Amino acid sequence: MYYGWYFVIACSLISVYTSGTLYLGFTAAFEPIAREFGWSYTQISLAASLRGLETGLLVAVAGMLMDRWGPRKLVSSGAILSGLGLILLSQIQSLTMFYVSFVFIAAGLTTASTSLLMSAVAKWFRKRVGLAMGLAASGVPLGGLLLLLVTWVIDTCGWRQAMIIMGVGMWAIPLPLSFLLRHRPEKYGYLPDGEVQSPLADKEQTITTPSQEANFGAKAALASGTFWFIAVAFLFHGLPVSAVMTHIMPYFSSLGMARSTQSTIACAVPLVTIIGRIGFGWLGDRIDRRWVAFLAFLLTGLGALMLAFSAFGWLWPIPIFILAFGIGWGGGVPMLSGLLAGYFGRERLGTIIGLAGSFLMLGQLIGAPLAGWIFDTFGGYQRAWFLLAGVVSVASILFCFCRKIKLPQTQR
Repeated sequence: MYYGWYFVIACSLISVYTSGTLYLGFTAAFEPIAREFGWSYTQISLAASLRGLETGLLVAVAGMLMDRWGPRKLVSSGAILSGLGLILLSQIQSLTMFYVSFVFIAAGLTTASTSLLMSAVAKWFRKRVGLAMGLAASGVPLGGLLLLLVTWVIDTCGWRQAMIIMGVGMWAIPLPLSFLLRHRPEKYGYLPDGEVQSPLADKEQTITTPSQEANFGAKAALASGTFWFIAVAFLFHGLPVSAVMTHIMPYFSSLGMARSTQSTIACAVPLVTIIGRIGFGWLGDRIDRRWVAFLAFLLTGLGALMLAFSAFGWLWPIPIFILAFGIGWGGGVPMLSGLLAGYFGRERLGTIIGLAGSFLMLGQLIGAPLAGWIFDTFGGYQRAWFLLAGVVSVASILFCFCRKIKLPQTQR
């Protein structure tokens, strides 16, 4: 089997653990931490913002390092830092230390973020890049299954002991998997998608890919309006995703729902994103990715709208929320890398995705504390869901303005 598919499997398994513990698992610890320390929802949500801020600041640098060093060194160092952050979190006694521990977690999460793993996967594929990235990104929703386990461990052993267990797990699972990751297929005698060249006479040489794809540098990408339309659109997409996945269990708790039911819904949403990640990735290989992303954003907005309607005490919007929000969120994930790869090529893709990913992380930085502030101010989340549904739906229009860019002068 082409090694690129082993690469995809390793990235997916890394995402399963990091998303289930560092990202999705935070909602299960939200209320236990609030009860122990008496902090407001806004104060606790700021930890998710610190995670997004740190990730957003570093992701562009991590993207450049990914292009230069490859994914192995970055992901392994990230696993070590994240494990330290989780263990530090288990020992906190103050709000300051709470935030410091999330700085460590965010620094580690940056180098193993989905967007950067997707950029590494994209260098191994061209014709089947959408499907490959959809499969690799499916690790994040599968991490939702870990949310049930994380919730059980927190309820059984306490949140502090759960953080220690998850921290040690970072060193036992993602760290060994990181050594399976490699940089470019040309260094190992392959072309993208598994076309094998004859053995190299000189091991120091690399294969050149005979393709007509345009490869733009970061400077050319930043000078393009298309880059900014994509980046700003995904900034707005990050708002509801961060808000919902941080506050989903506290929200349903405020409606009087049992904790076991809360965790089941919180688990179901990321699992449903598998449909969007794989299905929309496959679809993006066959039709214009702009319209695939447009549809994904509209579904995300519909899901947030259904969540707002559930605040009236109605049950029928909840299944629609799970399906629409899950498929829309998942469908947007492979589109970020797929759109940027299609417009700017693979040569500096890690750097370009890192720059665009900074905007996505900025949206995640704002979304969670915004929802927490609305809850603290108005005593409920409904206004937050209405606001975020409108924002992400309007942002979908930005994809209509994306256009192909002329080749650099040196490539014509």
